[in-house]
Amino acid sequence: MKSVIAAAALIGIAAGCAGPAGQSESAPATATANLEPRSGSQASGKITFTQAGADIVRVSGEVRGLSKGPKGFHIHEKGDCSDPKAMSAGGHFNPTQHKHGGPYDPQRHAGDLGNLNFNDQGIAKVDFIAFGISVSKDKADGIIGRAVVVHLDVDDLKTDPTGNAGGRAACGVIR
Repeated sequence: MKSVIAAAALIGIAAGCAGPAGQSESAPATATANLEPRSGSQASGKITFTQAGADIVRVSGEVRGLSKGPKGFHIHEKGDCSDPKAMSAGGHFNPTQHKHGGPYDPQRHAGDLGNLNFNDQGIAKVDFIAFGISVSKDKADGIIGRAVVVHLDVDDLKTDPTGNAGGRAACGVIR
């Protein structure tokens, strides 16, 4: 009896995951950024962005090479990390023209992702949900083709336009 119930539950789950006529739904949109050192730092890493719902993106990955403590983490408007200090990435991605804020403030730049917390070994594990962006190139809130930047200092989550997060330690284009 338990086997029949378990089998029925699995069939129900599988059917719920299928699209029309039993076909599987497509995988969620995903993009990645390979972070490279800037401003003389040793910071590097990889960040993955996965669409988790309308206007909701899961941000995951790892960054290495910075001192212990929080460091500002933002999506910047331009997908250009060519400058040695990553200034070619422009300002924070801000399609709604709001003031700088924290990642969960209702009024903020879309690119304001808060801080990454680096441990004693200089590693930051990344795994959180971001709102107000999409893994898209064509939407107004789309992040593909933009840059993601890790800063040298903590983001105070309030000072406009940068949160006083300091120089740009690592930069990668979201592809």
